Amino acid sequence: MGLVTTKKMFEDAYKGGYAIGAFNVNNMEIIQGIMEAASKTNAPVILQVSAGARKYANPIYLKKLVEAAIECNKQSGKDIPVVLHLDHGPDFETCKDCIDGGFTSVMIDGSKYSFEENVALTKKVVDYAHKRGVVVEAELGKLAGIEDDVNVSQSDAMYTDPKEAEEFVKQTGCDSLAIAIGTSHGAYKFKGEAKLRFDILEEVAKRLPNFPIVLHGASSVPQEFVDMCNKYGGSIPGAKGVPEEMLRKAATMAVCKINIDSDIRLAMTANIRECFVNEPEVFDPRTYLGKARKAVEDMVTHKIVDVLGCNDKA
Repeated sequence: MGLVTTKKMFEDAYKGGYAIGAFNVNNMEIIQGIMEAASKTNAPVILQVSAGARKYANPIYLKKLVEAAIECNKQSGKDIPVVLHLDHGPDFETCKDCIDGGFTSVMIDGSKYSFEENVALTKKVVDYAHKRGVVVEAELGKLAGIEDDVNVSQSDAMYTDPKEAEEFVKQTGCDSLAIAIGTSHGAYKFKGEAKLRFDILEEVAKRLPNFPIVLHGASSVPQEFVDMCNKYGGSIPGAKGVPEEMLRKAATMAVCKINIDSDIRLAMTANIRECFVNEPEVFDPRTYLGKARKAVEDMVTHKIVDVLGCNDKA
């Protein structure tokens, strides 16, 4: 099957009341862990490359690693649908580069601009992408928090206006829309009780029937890994994410794609820290990165089955 777009994935997810997992990738071990989990659970998957990942690993390396993962999956007798997606594309040039480089989906994030400027930028990307068979995700509303090159203060964050969302999709022709309903980037999402504006999501769904909605900043930040990091020399007090039951509810509504990033980083880091403390003689990267890779696989397997509900949907 090779690389595909999100079009059929989202159509099936919307009808089936589940969401596709979108996992940010930065290196070989993360890609291997995600693909092993997707293969094991027979789940479609979106592999995301952020602007930060492009700087860290080089887009050519990442594209070839994804292609290798797909080839290995086929050789094992599986044929999992995989989307290669640009996460938070900051400008037209970055989106163009990814489209020309073989990505099957790109996100243009114009949420920092005015409504009119966001529309103009998004439509420019949509026009270029659609002519080349690539789908486009856009964003309306601002999520607080920090993730790679995205940095929005709590005071600048804002919920998505459902009326604007309807008009935005109509004017741009985007294929999916990331909205702000209370999630936020990074591992420090909530100071008090977690709250998501399901009323906004419901209203958006009414105004945009059968249209796929995306949730960013949706990591759950499992406390077991926060505690594990802190136990073995880390210092990340107060990290708190989106409760998984809220994400499962969103997946039964109009949300067809849920972005998960911090959970993978936490699981990897916690297991590497534990390895260094409990096995101080270890110096071979294959040992501690192997443990980290297995942690990614287990984490993604749990998300696919228990949170997203997209197992056996490939």
